[in-house]
Amino acid sequence: MKVGFFGGSFDPIHLGHVAAAEAALVALGLERVEFVPTARPPHKVDRPMAPALARFAMVELALLDRPEMVVSAAELGDAAASYTIETLERRRAERPGDELHLLLGADSLAQLHTWRRWEELVRGYPIGVLARPGFELVRRLEGVPTALATALAGARLTWIDLPAHPASASEIRARLARGVEPPAGWLDPRVLTFARKYRLYR
Repeated sequence: MKVGFFGGSFDPIHLGHVAAAEAALVALGLERVEFVPTARPPHKVDRPMAPALARFAMVELALLDRPEMVVSAAELGDAAASYTIETLERRRAERPGDELHLLLGADSLAQLHTWRRWEELVRGYPIGVLARPGFELVRRLEGVPTALATALAGARLTWIDLPAHPASASEIRARLARGVEPPAGWLDPRVLTFARKYRLYR
């Protein structure tokens, strides 16, 4: 099976995330996208987050009507920070016949050299880059460290142009904290109901 690995905090998952996965399915010819909420993102250790299980549940709610998209609990049991290379290695060992594609936002690609064992990610996995406005230089491999630019020049990169979507997880959290409704089309209604029921951002 040809599978896209889509990691993130998903705090909360919004319809922009889902649109990105839909674009990746088409552009890469994927059969499935696995959303992998991380329990403890190493680059967000100082920011309070909704509980990992709550974020997992919200992803499942957002994907209920999309059989080609699933949520994985691969990182929920990690007591320490989760690292993408280690999760991918475990995933590959479980189902060695699957072809795994790492899905990254262009902003994450620009910071990939700060990730654990990043060179192994570049060498070992095709990468679908979810293109976002403002990262045109990254697409040309300009303004990134030389070692990263050199590695990416020989990598299996596919740039995926995303449809414009205004949703922002940080803005959603801020609005819910103030008791304000997020704009229409930003959140699946089931996710909004869940977040309100458990007062995740209040």
